[in-house]
Amino acid sequence: MKKALVWLVILAGLGGAGVWLWKARQVQAKADLPVASARRGEFQVIVRCRGELVSTHSVQLVAPMHIAGLQIAWQAPPNSEVKEGDVVIRFDSSLARQQLLEKQATLKQAQATVQQTVAQARITSEQDQLDLASARVALEKAKLEASKQELVSKLQGEESRIDLGLAEENLKAQIATIDLHKTSDAQKVGSATRLRDKAQEEIDVTTDRLAHMEMHAPSAGVIVYVNNFSQGWINAKPFKVGDSVWPGSVVGEIPDVTTLQMKAKLEETDRGRIAAGQDARILVDPFPEKPFPGKVASISPLVEQEFDWPPTRNFRAMASFNEPDRRLRPAMNARVDFIVERIPDAISVPASAVFTRQGRPAVYVAEKNAWMPHEVEILARNPDEVAINGITEGTKVSLVEPDAVGTSNQKKQ
Repeated sequence: MKKALVWLVILAGLGGAGVWLWKARQVQAKADLPVASARRGEFQVIVRCRGELVSTHSVQLVAPMHIAGLQIAWQAPPNSEVKEGDVVIRFDSSLARQQLLEKQATLKQAQATVQQTVAQARITSEQDQLDLASARVALEKAKLEASKQELVSKLQGEESRIDLGLAEENLKAQIATIDLHKTSDAQKVGSATRLRDKAQEEIDVTTDRLAHMEMHAPSAGVIVYVNNFSQGWINAKPFKVGDSVWPGSVVGEIPDVTTLQMKAKLEETDRGRIAAGQDARILVDPFPEKPFPGKVASISPLVEQEFDWPPTRNFRAMASFNEPDRRLRPAMNARVDFIVERIPDAISVPASAVFTRQGRPAVYVAEKNAWMPHEVEILARNPDEVAINGITEGTKVSLVEPDAVGTSNQKKQ
């Protein structure tokens, strides 16, 4: 009797402990745990990558080659849309305009000098012609007096002959003086003309420089300014108002937004799963609410060295947009999901709902007042979702492991 009574007490104690554990399970099941419903539908197996938007076609803005000392005085806002022919950059032209005024004054002075020299040469030429005519008249008079030698005395005849010789020499000297004046005046006019032409050339050069003080958009697109490395690679920033520009340097570029593509970094382990022509889904960071459908455009045949720190080596995968969007801009960060496989009519749950129980995948399903583990078969896995077999559509599964929650609660107690 005593042994039977002892066994009854032990059984009663075990029963009470079982009831206590069962009630603890019920309390645990009633805890407010996050849940999700199993979804039925097409499951897309994806490879997720990060990257940025790049343009496959763009036009560079190159500073003039023959102009030094350029400084940006105004520029169109970065990432703003421009039309062909619009002014995108204006350089400081105050010095060039001052030089133009000085050269124009020099040109006026040179033109006045040319006119004065030509007028003086004309006056000299007319005086020379007058002196030449006087010399010829004197010669004719001397010839006439010399022809009277037979009618006058011998002394007068000799004087007439001497006067004739002097008149002939005077005429020759006058002709030589005219030639000298012509040569001298031509040289003076030529020198003044060269000074005038030089001043005009300098004005043309300055005018051409002023014409290149404005850079116009060669095509329609979005203006993007490149980095200015004049202060070193560490301090490189896009060109802005006040920056000096050296001749022939690339100040910016105008990419065609209709040719934007997603440039993604692809891990080596995923390279074999991606192929050109596969569907892609692009999510641009500034527009997270709108996924953009696209295609795999190309994949680099070899890994590329990235100059990040620490250095990385990845494949480059390019994804194109099915339809261009005018809101997109180059250098926008984005995420792309390459769709490598489609599983029709699959049951999927969030990835956080699948746990490992006794070495096998399982989900926790709410049954009555308790969370019961159900072993499942994983068909495919994505970063956010998992396709499984073992439960039905609409089944409520826990997003946290109930046992872990219970253990955590016990530790807090």
